[in-house]
Amino acid sequence: MAETLDKREVVVVGLGWAGSIVAAELAKAGKDVLGLERGQEKTTEDYLTAHDEYRYVVGHEMMQDLSKETITYRNTLDEEALPMRRFGAFLIGTDVGGGGVHWNGDTWRYNPYDFEIKSMTDEKYGEDKLSDDYLIQDWGITYEELEPYYEKYEQTTGVSGEQNPMGPERKIPYPTPPMKMTPLLSDFKAACEAAGATPFRTPSGNLSEEYTNPDGQTLAACQYCGFCEKFGCEWGAKASPIVTTIPTAKETGNFEIKTGANVVEIIKEGGRVTGVLYVDTATHKEYIQPADVVVITSHTTNNTKLLLHSDLGTAYDPETGEGSVGKNYCLHITPSVTGFFDKEYNMSMGAGALGVTIDDYNNDNFDHTDHDFIHGGSISMKQQGKRPILENAVPDGVKNWGAEFKAESIKAYNRSAGAWAQMITLPYVNNYLSLDPTYKDEYGRPLLRLTYDITDHDRNVHEFIADRIEEVIDQMNPVAKTRSTLGEHFDILPAHNDHIVGGTIMGADPETSVVNNYLQMWDEDNVFVIGGSNFPHNGGYNPTGTVGALSYRAAEGIERYLDDNGPL
Repeated sequence: MAETLDKREVVVVGLGWAGSIVAAELAKAGKDVLGLERGQEKTTEDYLTAHDEYRYVVGHEMMQDLSKETITYRNTLDEEALPMRRFGAFLIGTDVGGGGVHWNGDTWRYNPYDFEIKSMTDEKYGEDKLSDDYLIQDWGITYEELEPYYEKYEQTTGVSGEQNPMGPERKIPYPTPPMKMTPLLSDFKAACEAAGATPFRTPSGNLSEEYTNPDGQTLAACQYCGFCEKFGCEWGAKASPIVTTIPTAKETGNFEIKTGANVVEIIKEGGRVTGVLYVDTATHKEYIQPADVVVITSHTTNNTKLLLHSDLGTAYDPETGEGSVGKNYCLHITPSVTGFFDKEYNMSMGAGALGVTIDDYNNDNFDHTDHDFIHGGSISMKQQGKRPILENAVPDGVKNWGAEFKAESIKAYNRSAGAWAQMITLPYVNNYLSLDPTYKDEYGRPLLRLTYDITDHDRNVHEFIADRIEEVIDQMNPVAKTRSTLGEHFDILPAHNDHIVGGTIMGADPETSVVNNYLQMWDEDNVFVIGGSNFPHNGGYNPTGTVGALSYRAAEGIERYLDDNGPL
């Protein structure tokens, strides 16, 4: 029998970027906020000297425990889904700060084209540019409406960058200047220019200099140690919730964190949501936490799973096209080309978002009339800091074991570098999330099931973008090169990328979306669902900056809702 606790004004489920932003903003406004987090609380000190590639990268120390809670996946509707036993195509974080602690730092604004992709595509290329099997739709918000919230997120996190020559003109500069330019990135920049493209510095949440944000939180300057992705930053130089929004929320005195609290259901009584049910991860005792407003800010997969478990909204049915919960699942596919050079670079040093990017083949920056796809991808070379266990690139034809492999991988360590793209993926009628009819988690509840396969559109964009990357790498005069390929079907391993979106998508029409543009559920006015799960498609950039902007706007909407006691 679950124990019922005292009611709170706002309960926030998950304390990554989305949850911590909402918590900080509402706590600053004087609201009573409780944050529930299934993991534990960590600080910068917990990551001191934690440069253990096996523990954090191979062993996924900072990720969800798949032996207790995972997903199942299949390619088609007529296959049986099987459990994911190892992380690959995406990473589900745990602990306070979530993925905002182990991320690389790439901090982008989505393009105006993304937010109005359906209407802009139809207007320019006609309604028959894509088949009806691709479920593209406008987001129900424009870039201009979201721009002030992008600015607020960037000011909070201190992003280092410069104006994107192919993007909208910024109204204010980035808070801090671009990161260092290395010899490798200088050569890549020159190669981009030689190939006719317009390079610029990748916007980075790894800060180029010490910075104090508007809330009074100070972030350190990056030391270029090369341990960003899948690691917490020991210097406090990578923007994360544990050095920005969590401390800000705590300082108000209006915010409390409860760790080891795994929310498994949203409670509804008398036709209205009244709180959440969570399990204490240590004792497995159940608690009901009543609240006036429930804010779901977990991982994309878990946001969707919670709504499906709680029977909130209407589950998507690919056979009929009805329902929206679970619809429009997308991930990032990353076409890439690795060059092997006579020249040596210092590849052990770097940072997660230390890079140079071109946007010439992203968004609608080129004419797609004669192409069998829309959109494209941002192409980057990043000097992230090579690590010895998993980063052993060798030229094609070299075996991946034995003396030859050892010799060639040592030779190539400082003489090879890859460029890759964050590539558009469009929602497809049969790519979606649902509850698995067979497999259950440690609490006896159905696992989330992923049905996903690579589409013809994916293949068309992949080949086009890979060709463009190869043109740039060729300008660097490689002695050899390797190029990524797409398999016949999607598989969790090897990894494509961990930027997954969709499942609780936003929009202007309750019939085709789960939440409005304040990320408030159409069907439950005191429930807000925030995260990558809101994206109707995956754009040509990393999603974190857009999640941050949407979170700030949602926090504003929640505050208005609480003050006015009604729908937005």
